[in-house]
Amino acid sequence: MSIAERTLPAFDHLIQGTRAHLAAVPEDRLNWRPHEKSWTLGELASHMANLPTWTVATLGQDELDLAPPDGGDPPRAPVHDSVADLLRAFDQGTSAARAAIEGTSDEEFTKPWTLLVGGEARFSLPKVAMLRAFVMDHLIHHRGQLTVYLRLCDVPVNQTFGPTADFPDM
Repeated sequence: MSIAERTLPAFDHLIQGTRAHLAAVPEDRLNWRPHEKSWTLGELASHMANLPTWTVATLGQDELDLAPPDGGDPPRAPVHDSVADLLRAFDQGTSAARAAIEGTSDEEFTKPWTLLVGGEARFSLPKVAMLRAFVMDHLIHHRGQLTVYLRLCDVPVNQTFGPTADFPDM
């Protein structure tokens, strides 16, 4: 079984649960934030909607510089202004991510990927590890944050891995 075949079931499960949480975001609360240092609900949800696109960059490139030494701007993702736009971006990114995973050979998955800042390498990991940490675990982390935001906004929290106070029956 290839790395892609072993990765896709976890990816698909993650995406399915994440989409349900994004769909629950109340559009009239996109500018709400739990604390002055926190992202707004819309910023957090937009970041999550854009995270699947990182799969294509992670598997299709060997490095990313967050502060390019040539003075160029690092990649920036849009902040979406509606739940429909969030879901559209998430679905498009997910589709492209899934295709990238399916199309990546085991050899490519084991090649190193490096994060740079100002041309200086901060760390390198095999692309398969970056997909797991940089994309999937990162999305899981923010999905946890989103469920707290939703709870604080009195929005029922969907099931992910099991029952919630709002949906006790599986």
